[in-house]
Amino acid sequence: MENCVDSEGSFTSQRCSQSLSSVEDALYVIGGKWKLKIIIALQEHGSIRFNELQRIVAGISARVLSNELKDLELNGFVKRIVHAEQTPVVVEYISTDYSKTLKTVIMSLSEWGSTHKRNIREDVF
Repeated sequence: MENCVDSEGSFTSQRCSQSLSSVEDALYVIGGKWKLKIIIALQEHGSIRFNELQRIVAGISARVLSNELKDLELNGFVKRIVHAEQTPVVVEYISTDYSKTLKTVIMSLSEWGSTHKRNIREDVF
């Protein structure tokens, strides 16, 4: 949101609107309870089958995982690989290079979350 302030220290509504719109877009794509957990699991484990992924992302139902994977694939974060030559057909999911661009975002969120949890425990507020 630094872009909201011009060189004289004044807020500009256009810059704030653009920043807010960008944040809203990002949250729309990666927000929710499960998407970042799925992305992190795929980045940590590499190629992984659906049932394995469901075990790793504890608490997610098969239907929700399926829908989240479709959304993540649509947005370029996940690639679905079908091995039709095998019987039964094997389907694996992998994170894309594009999903790896979220690494700094995930690390920043992790650090912020740790700090926030510590502040809450120490009753800083």
